[in-house]
Amino acid sequence: STLYFHLLSLIFSLNRHLQRKEENEDWIKPLIHQSQGAKEFAYCPYSKFRVGAALLAHDGTVFTGCNVENASYNLGLCAERTAIAKAVSGGYRSFKAIAIASDLEDQFVSPCGGCRQFMREFGDHWSVYLSKPDGSYKEMTIEDLLPVSFGPEDLKKKRFINVENAF
Repeated sequence: STLYFHLLSLIFSLNRHLQRKEENEDWIKPLIHQSQGAKEFAYCPYSKFRVGAALLAHDGTVFTGCNVENASYNLGLCAERTAIAKAVSGGYRSFKAIAIASDLEDQFVSPCGGCRQFMREFGDHWSVYLSKPDGSYKEMTIEDLLPVSFGPEDLKKKRFINVENAF
């Protein structure tokens, strides 16, 4: 009977943990929904590949972005960088999460390499939610997407040679 009560206690504790986890993640689905809404504004006459992003700051503020293409292809902006630029221009530098949406049905959308490095500028331990149009998602971190990355802190590390600026 002691084992029985121990198992009941364990089940009750696990149930409470799962319930708290669901309560703490109530913001994920709305964030994904906002990224899907942002996708609707995408300007992508060349690739026809719409992407939306919703960036969550620690104070709960959400910044959205969509991809904006250009006839000079390399001048286009990805949704993730658009959202981050909006946030930074509003004074934000620290983020909790970003959700990314596209029209891909059979796979989760993933940020390009440039966006991974751009997001890394603001830390490597915040969450990235890769989603599908049906609202399903996969959670990763910047570190998962860009392992062994180079960031601002690397510029402060001790170097073998200190090069003076000649200008």
